[in-house]
Amino acid sequence: MKEKPVKAPPAGDRPLKTLERVLSKAGIGSRTEARRWVGEGRVRVNGRVEGDPNRWVDLERDRIEFDGQPLQKADKTYLLLHKPAGYLTTYRDPEGRKTIYELLPDRDRYLFPVGRLDLDTSGLLILTNDTAFAERLTNPEYHVPKTYRVQASRSLSDTQLDLLRNGIELRDGPTRPAIVDRIKDSGGKTTFEITITEGRNRQVRRMVEALDAKVLKLARIAIGSVAIGDLAVGETRALTEAELRALR
Repeated sequence: MKEKPVKAPPAGDRPLKTLERVLSKAGIGSRTEARRWVGEGRVRVNGRVEGDPNRWVDLERDRIEFDGQPLQKADKTYLLLHKPAGYLTTYRDPEGRKTIYELLPDRDRYLFPVGRLDLDTSGLLILTNDTAFAERLTNPEYHVPKTYRVQASRSLSDTQLDLLRNGIELRDGPTRPAIVDRIKDSGGKTTFEITITEGRNRQVRRMVEALDAKVLKLARIAIGSVAIGDLAVGETRALTEAELRALR
């Protein structure tokens, strides 16, 4: 059955958010989980069990409880994870494959990845519960640079790398100009670093495929001025205040 769209309250008397969004914004779980919790009767509004996740509530006037405890806004959290290849960035996988949440120091805390890295891509991944911060990093209008180290399946000429630098034609249109630095050529393969300011699906892999090559290894090594550095694969650390200021 298709859900009915949620209508906003009349102008001038508008609560803050729907109940599912309030629960999600508190940092305790995703909106999908919040809807399930409401359906399970675990959420009370002003002392009464609330069964409608789309109910509009106002945190300044309404008293919200989850599992009998007053709802409290979670502290903002910003983690840097060195994602290994072979891990998904989803919260759960129906096929039972490994996810990045198995690597987090507190698995009960709900954080979401800022952008995604596919199963076979490793490297820098930021996780947070700050939606405004995540929007700032992922919205292509802000042109936040992201740097990747790539190993191509064959040797690439300077002319081919120039195609990446100047913008290469993909099925969804030409890419923005990129910064490309050749790192080494060995065994008939080229390793290079590329910095892009877009976030299209599988963009770097598609750019290399447009050169009639394949990506053998792909790792994100920096977002803006924040680099993966010597953080071990599978480990996390908190972003520093200086890093947060730079990203903002």
